[in-house]
Amino acid sequence: MKKTAQRISTLLGLGGERGGPPPQYAALADGLIITDTHAEAWLTLASANTDLMSVADRDAQLDQADQALGRVLAGHDCHLRVLWSPLRADDYLHEAAGLFTAGDWEEWARLRVRRLEQIDLDTRHLLLGVRLADRTGPVRQAGARAVRGGLGTGAPPVSRRELAGLSGQMRTLVRRLEVSPWRAAPAPVETLAWLIAREQHRTAPLPAPRDGAITGAQIATLTRGRIEPYPDHLRIVGADGRPTAWSAVLTMPGFPAAIDTPGGGEWLRSLSEITYIPPAGDDTAGIRPLPVSPEASVRFRVLPKREALSKVDRARKTATEQTRSAAQQSAGEPGQEIEETRSEMRSLKASISRDGVDLVDDHPRLVVTSTESLEDLRARVDAVVAHYAGADIEVVTGEDEQRELWCEMQPGDRVRVPDVGHTRDATALSASWFWGGARVGDETGPIVGYLTGSTPGVVRLDVTAGSDAGDATTTAFLGRSGRGKSTAVAMCCLDAGMRGAFALILDFKGDLGGVVDAAAAYGLPARLVQTTSRFAGSADLFTLLGGDGHEAAQVEVPAQLTIAAPPHLRARGAETPITRAVNAVIRSGTPATWRVVEYLRTMDDALGRETGEALYELAQTGLGAPFMGRPADGAPLLTPEPGVWVVQMPGLSLPDAATHMDQWHPLQRLSVALMHSMLAYGVTTAGRRDLRGLRKVLAVPEVHVLTATRQGAAFLSYIARVGRALGTALVLDTQDAVALARIVGVVEQLRTVVGFQLTTEEEQTALAGLLGLPANAHTLAMIQALARLPPGSAGAVRHGHSIIRDAQWDAAAVQWDIPSAELLTMLDTSPKASAADAADAPQTETETETETETETETETGEAVVTA
Repeated sequence: MKKTAQRISTLLGLGGERGGPPPQYAALADGLIITDTHAEAWLTLASANTDLMSVADRDAQLDQADQALGRVLAGHDCHLRVLWSPLRADDYLHEAAGLFTAGDWEEWARLRVRRLEQIDLDTRHLLLGVRLADRTGPVRQAGARAVRGGLGTGAPPVSRRELAGLSGQMRTLVRRLEVSPWRAAPAPVETLAWLIAREQHRTAPLPAPRDGAITGAQIATLTRGRIEPYPDHLRIVGADGRPTAWSAVLTMPGFPAAIDTPGGGEWLRSLSEITYIPPAGDDTAGIRPLPVSPEASVRFRVLPKREALSKVDRARKTATEQTRSAAQQSAGEPGQEIEETRSEMRSLKASISRDGVDLVDDHPRLVVTSTESLEDLRARVDAVVAHYAGADIEVVTGEDEQRELWCEMQPGDRVRVPDVGHTRDATALSASWFWGGARVGDETGPIVGYLTGSTPGVVRLDVTAGSDAGDATTTAFLGRSGRGKSTAVAMCCLDAGMRGAFALILDFKGDLGGVVDAAAAYGLPARLVQTTSRFAGSADLFTLLGGDGHEAAQVEVPAQLTIAAPPHLRARGAETPITRAVNAVIRSGTPATWRVVEYLRTMDDALGRETGEALYELAQTGLGAPFMGRPADGAPLLTPEPGVWVVQMPGLSLPDAATHMDQWHPLQRLSVALMHSMLAYGVTTAGRRDLRGLRKVLAVPEVHVLTATRQGAAFLSYIARVGRALGTALVLDTQDAVALARIVGVVEQLRTVVGFQLTTEEEQTALAGLLGLPANAHTLAMIQALARLPPGSAGAVRHGHSIIRDAQWDAAAVQWDIPSAELLTMLDTSPKASAADAADAPQTETETETETETETETETGEAVVTA
């Protein structure tokens, strides 16, 4: 039978190691690809965040990867694939239905979708195939497969019993690998169908699984395509007979004796870093580099210890025989390479026996594809070869073996070109860091930007997610002025408002009024309150703490008015008539702080009248009017409902914690009293039982204004610590990382830290600690360089570039992105924008140093709108 099958194979031109048809698929199921000859488990691998990982953490992950290779995969034929797919921007629109609930959230989501389509990011996929079992006997296997392939017959069917048994083996393997750094999981059957069909470059929809599997005629639709091999490339032909893509499979025949990691040894992690200059055509597309996005196909087998020792011993014996042969020749001296081989084999044998070193046979291939032209493909191939030449790794096109190499990279196939492979220690494979790169942010939530590390991808951040996850709820933005902090905070508040949250922004600089314009443009309730007499009564605690908060107002209002009163009146006991007036006004049924002031002015008590007159005069000022002035009809008020509410207080002058209350001048007294309204409102609103189901965000830009006071620091610590229980997220923006790091109550509750550029060593060291990064020279230099533009870019500062540390303590470099130029204009906090707003406003504002935003360029040179 075997001889007959071999004769038919030869007749059909299918004999030899490199011969045979592509794999014949019998069935696909979650985590399984079954062919006519064998079954494979296919797993998805998670990416790890290694770009900013400490040396100790990198070493620990590498050791775990070595153990997974040596203990779990030893003896198995494995197939590693590193793949790319374009980001499907429309998916975000479907997610938005479960994310956003307020305003014109559909248009808000479509705005981001259009931006994602413009950026056109790739998504990396890591898949690992492991052979589980053969389906035919060894004698019949090759011949039967060749005959079926040559005659065009299908693969044998897969029974339910066989499928269940293979599924059990696959899940056993998953349990052993899910605790590895790769966090393996069964690949969904839809992913496996995409994996097989994508090589055809057809646009036909993928078949839907039936009873969790794809079998029979459905399988045929996955491989319905035409591939034409040429000496140095493959041409993929569409249904209309015209080429749809050009691919080339490259081999890697030469690696250096020793490779560095971090460095050139990370040859699989660095795939996303390869760029090329497209051939110049009729347009100007060739003026900037574009990503090549080569894919990897690595078939490997970790040798069991006995097999590894046998292989090393054979190599040593061969070298010994060559030494004897050389001694018998006239030269009488063995070559230096032979002697080195003998020595290395003896040392390697000892390492395998004593230290548990594992050996791996691997066959690395790189796949480069272009959908533009053959000329474009060759430009991409040249870029890949040049990239690896810089790391002393030889990469060549598989001349005259493109068909064999293309078949070899298909899931379910085998090694067809075994002479282009390597035997080396397993660390040489794991040190390629195929699972390494950049990853940060929440798993779900609004998209706020994209990664700028070694792997592309979008970044999600939901400042309201901490409470839902039972985690801390504080997010801190730290960095120099003009680096994009305030704009990033504004975007987070807008996203939170669209999620149905009540977002209150305490704007100490007075330059975030554009958030209200942006919210209104997308149908989100929003209101702007300013510290001017025009907004008299808008911060009245009786109004802010209405309903269930009246009891709190009965205590807070006397404290607030006592703070505002002149020190000589406080020294005479002004607190007593103030409290009496508050109680009387409450009993009247129409409580208001301005009524308390009027009541004081008409009291029989002389101290009360004197106090009332003093407070009345202070209520006519821009700082006194919001909390104790008589409101005009229709004055806007703060109401706890979904939307964005901005309270601008640019004229505050808060005393530091060391200055005694009696030494405060009138501006400081009014500033503290006004801030008292906001702090009391924030605390009471966060704790209201009737608002427990409402998402709440309290954003404090320029938080160093608060941290300088005892009351402000205590307020921040309180909100940070009770935020999870009360469903309140605290968002902080500060230039002073050192001061924030000293507030233990806040630091303990940080869920996310966003670090922008800082320039002094003390501030950089504090930021490094908050980011969870080692405060070494490398980290400090990285923080210093965050605002540096890519070479050749216009402008002086790269706005919106930051390092984010997320809830999982992963850290990565991120570019914040504003999805449209119109939105950027509305959120502009530059001096130019502030001057324009002041010219249009009926009152003048205090001009302060502000953040700036601009258009920058990505590393690929594409213009983007950034925060």
